[in-house]
Amino acid sequence: MTSSPVVELVNVTRSFPGPPEVQALRSVNLRVEEGDYLSIVGPSGSGKSTMLNLLGLLDRPSVGEYYLNGTLTSVLNEEQRAALRGGTIGFVFQSFHLLPHRPVLDNVMLATLYSGVPRAERETRARAALDRVGLSHRLEFLPSTLSGGERQRVAVARAVVSSPRMLLADEPTGNLDETTSGEVMDLFEELHSDGLTLVVITHDAAVSSRAERTIRISDGRLEELG
Repeated sequence: MTSSPVVELVNVTRSFPGPPEVQALRSVNLRVEEGDYLSIVGPSGSGKSTMLNLLGLLDRPSVGEYYLNGTLTSVLNEEQRAALRGGTIGFVFQSFHLLPHRPVLDNVMLATLYSGVPRAERETRARAALDRVGLSHRLEFLPSTLSGGERQRVAVARAVVSSPRMLLADEPTGNLDETTSGEVMDLFEELHSDGLTLVVITHDAAVSSRAERTIRISDGRLEELG
């Protein structure tokens, strides 16, 4: 028996009321299998943000179905959606979203509160995640004292501390210089080689070219490239 894909979108449309009504996504079908490394590219206004919000269970389709980890998400209430999100998806954002007045270790540990990690394991898991991203020497530092690349590494550690099935990254190099961007993408590829499913939403051709699959969004429709 084969396992379910991590993500399956079936004829998904997301509309926003007008006037005029806007269809941000139109009849989208997408499968992301275990271990895939996928980039989603497209110009501003193409539907990338809508796609991110749907994949992350932060929004719902207007039409169609979204299966996450084999679960039909449309039948779940908000509490069930939050539990599925917390146990399945790690998020990395362009602007890091770290708590400025809490040290690095606390920032990563806090992510375990919502994902079912037993209390006794939280600090051990957080330390291991920070070691994985090369920041075991920064545990007690505040985010404001770190470089941009280090802050994004903390964000990656926070995203993977609960062993998610998929890492969903939104413009993860948008606030980083070229060298630091390359280092963060190297880290993503190390995690992918360990079996993590990666979905990276980006407008940066250098970032998208590193993925194994590239999906372009244009006017709400998907096209797989190459």
